[in-house]
Amino acid sequence: MTAGMGRAQRRVRVLGALAVAASWSLLFVGAAQPAAADTQSKQWYLSAMQAEDMWKVTTGEGVKVAVIDSGVNPSTPSLQGQVLKGVDATEAAGDETDDYSGHGTTMAEMIAGTGKGGGLQGLAPGAKIIPLRIALGEFEEEMPSITIQDTANAIRAAADSDARIISMSFGSFYSSPQQHEAIKYAEGKGKLLFAAVGNEGHKQNKRGYPAAYPEVVGVASADREGKVSFYSQHAGTVDVASPGSDVPVLCDNSFKSYCDGDGGTSAATAIASASAALVWSLHPDWTANQVLNVLFDTAGRDWKKGETSNYLGHGLIRPSMNVLKGKGDPGDPDISPLTKERTTGPADPSKKPDASTSASPQPAKNGAEGDKPVAVEETKSSGDESQLGLILGVAAAVVVLGGVAYAVVRRRRAA
Repeated sequence: MTAGMGRAQRRVRVLGALAVAASWSLLFVGAAQPAAADTQSKQWYLSAMQAEDMWKVTTGEGVKVAVIDSGVNPSTPSLQGQVLKGVDATEAAGDETDDYSGHGTTMAEMIAGTGKGGGLQGLAPGAKIIPLRIALGEFEEEMPSITIQDTANAIRAAADSDARIISMSFGSFYSSPQQHEAIKYAEGKGKLLFAAVGNEGHKQNKRGYPAAYPEVVGVASADREGKVSFYSQHAGTVDVASPGSDVPVLCDNSFKSYCDGDGGTSAATAIASASAALVWSLHPDWTANQVLNVLFDTAGRDWKKGETSNYLGHGLIRPSMNVLKGKGDPGDPDISPLTKERTTGPADPSKKPDASTSASPQPAKNGAEGDKPVAVEETKSSGDESQLGLILGVAAAVVVLGGVAYAVVRRRRAA
């Protein structure tokens, strides 16, 4: 039995396909929508999650989030000064700031964007982004020398960085021993890992990795009413739900405009990661286990605490319950709320990394270049005007979500 299968058995399935915790308006005491640029006015979840009120208490300052994706462009107005030195795990042309699809930049803006220039307003604008570029979809196909090992290398590099949170808005129907070992390594270094469960819930609805690994928080997508998005996968891998429907995204890798549609479980993962950054910033001495315990404990649901929905996990993520009301039990700092097992916590820095770790590229550490924002360059443009491809997908699949067509790009097959 694989670790993923074991995780499925540990979940309690209590709700059906139309599982609803309650509408966001009932779960939150939402303030009026603030005046904002058109793109930001479409970020409905900011008011629903009481972002303005939370920012009076914390903006996520002091927390770094590793974004493993298609790269992050630090030159968009919303990300200027927000992106630190990272790693390009692809060994291809360019570096981690060369976002070949626009997807990684969108996720970074949703987490830590300042909203300047009419860009996306991040839920945790005080946080900083460490970008790690991997090969996804068409980029992978164009670079035949790239292997599954780049994702494992990126996860290990994130684990060895100063990031507390690792956000992974991508997935595959295939597991990898190398990837799982990297995930366990990151957990052992005290990191909190989030991954998208996938956007094929209305089709194949298979288990998606890395979300299916026991050590990773699987994030489902919810709509404005608090219902699971129809496409959100629910194959026993969901731990929590976060806004994903009707969320604007960068249209492509020209970084010039935003498109309406669904950010999907990719966006949901970024917003969940930002939620964790807000809580962790307020409680810097907590472990990853305690931050996650509080997020699970305060999630919005209409079922018994401790039980989980196959579609929404512990419920709708609500960081404001802790940030504004002080609610949530942090629990045992050393016991994972995911596996119920003892975690090793941050690794001893005096120990030398093993061979597989040392083979991974390393982002700069605290006090080094890594604490300095990546220099802003002119916004990159590209002749490729195709719609933003949702990273979560499988071989040769194309779907239409909302009013915008998204190419659901292919992830590599694991060995």
